[in-house]
Amino acid sequence: MKVFVKQFLIAFVILTVLLTPVQFMLHRVSEVRIFSGEENLMDDMNVLVDPNSPFFEAFQDSQRVNILVLGVNDGMTDTIMLGSYDMKNQHVDVISVPRDTYCPRPGAKSPAAKKINAIYHSKNGGGAVGTATAVSSVLMGMPIHYYAVIDYKGVGNIVDSLGGIPMNIPFHMKYDDPYDKPPLHINIPEGQQTLNRDTAIQFLRFRHANPGSGYKSYPEGDIGRIKAQQEFMKSAFRQALGFNLPNVAKTVIQNVDSDVDIGIALKIATNAMSLSKENIQTYLTPGYPKTVDGASYWFADDEKVRDLIEEIYAVSDETTDSAIEKED
Repeated sequence: MKVFVKQFLIAFVILTVLLTPVQFMLHRVSEVRIFSGEENLMDDMNVLVDPNSPFFEAFQDSQRVNILVLGVNDGMTDTIMLGSYDMKNQHVDVISVPRDTYCPRPGAKSPAAKKINAIYHSKNGGGAVGTATAVSSVLMGMPIHYYAVIDYKGVGNIVDSLGGIPMNIPFHMKYDDPYDKPPLHINIPEGQQTLNRDTAIQFLRFRHANPGSGYKSYPEGDIGRIKAQQEFMKSAFRQALGFNLPNVAKTVIQNVDSDVDIGIALKIATNAMSLSKENIQTYLTPGYPKTVDGASYWFADDEKVRDLIEEIYAVSDETTDSAIEKED
């Protein structure tokens, strides 16, 4: 019974705080707790916050739990999302970080190594902790309390437990790669439908059509794909809260790696019972694409990122201006 309760609570947290449809191959992360020691929600959750951040006080006083979700494929984070659950106002905010975000670091010499998705498999300062540090830096020092990692098979199992995911497919998604292992074949017709485990994974893996095939691709490239994933995530979130939660919870805990412990899970789950299906907002890390030395990057726009954090944490311009002046 104790094991069941623990599994149920942790699964409930991940479902209600951030059920994220990410794509990747099976990969495990260490049991090191990110930025923290022994936590209890919220006063006892001693997550370190950068005192130089213009949002230091807002981060310190916030009743938010932030969970980093990593989708790992071939040792690289193919999907990066940060879910922030506001327990006081019963709201979930999800920020997607493009995998091509420019993030130079010591020892990163090749163009590919300067992208944020390369940090996870780095031998020096990589893994979940290294990625979390980078994400936090991009988002003005936003603290990260926990992580969650899911695999392709796990996504399929969760979709099954939800009875499928209702989605409106914007165009006929068609792509074939016979050389992938295993061979990849995507064929999802346009229109409203309920995605099953196979078509859901196809949807999440779709990037673009085969050149010259005559089929459509995302007009915005990878950014369009991120937005499509966010729509999928919101649909899955609504489905999870209205479905057979105990069955879904069991499936989630069997397919998700997370360092959320039982004490935190209990307190979050207690608060999340009143969370509404509509109270979820998705964002893309503000920025712009740019090609440098032949490599395509996504450069975060610090000013717009600051505006985003102000919106999420309900911080006034006067407060952050004052903090920046003190820092200067």
